[in-house]
Amino acid sequence: MRLSRFFIDAPLSIGEHDLPEAQAHYIGRVLRMAAGDAVQLFDGSGQEYLGQLLEVGKKSVRVNLDQALPGQADSSLQVHLGQGLSRGERMDWAIQKATELGVNQITPIVSERCEVRLKDERADKRLAHWRQVAISACEQCGRSTLPQINPPLSLAEWLKATEADLKLVLHPVAEPLTSHQRPERLAFLIGPEGGLTDAEVEQAKAAGYHAARLGPRVLRTETAPVVALAVAQQLWGDF
Repeated sequence: MRLSRFFIDAPLSIGEHDLPEAQAHYIGRVLRMAAGDAVQLFDGSGQEYLGQLLEVGKKSVRVNLDQALPGQADSSLQVHLGQGLSRGERMDWAIQKATELGVNQITPIVSERCEVRLKDERADKRLAHWRQVAISACEQCGRSTLPQINPPLSLAEWLKATEADLKLVLHPVAEPLTSHQRPERLAFLIGPEGGLTDAEVEQAKAAGYHAARLGPRVLRTETAPVVALAVAQQLWGDF
């Protein structure tokens, strides 16, 4: 039977711990777990901890962790995904699946055809929401470390700031991924719902990006990172 597994946003160690209120509420009120139930916790450090619930209240949960073990190893391929900012569930899907596929960093990219604009408080709320999407994906898929979710950047800022051994921008008219040698650090740039403009693709190329394609079909913005990351992990990572 698979253990219930939770991310705790605080350092963990062997011994007794009071869990943060949000996790306590979820464990006690939503899942209705009880004292004596076994749990597996992780804090993003790469370690996993096994233990049992000692006390379960409406707003508080106390757990005893009695075993530490190495977590799931990250892929040897370090990937930074620049994902064109898209609406609601499409962006959530891209972040969720990219997390499951081992991405290390995700930066939402604001480009010419983006239909979403985030500012100030709304941007902070979306960033917190996206981080929770990534956390939930890690809990489900077994990852022991969290991807870094960065604040949105303009395309120009992304092109200037991102460092990698191989930088790829997805474009229908380009070379396949298999034409490139294995990198240790990979940057993927994927456009929004309307795609990147030809001028933006040329801007990326001028910044050292290679145009790459994923077969003959045009993929949706939320599908493209799933396919791109799966192919990259198959070619150069841990698939």
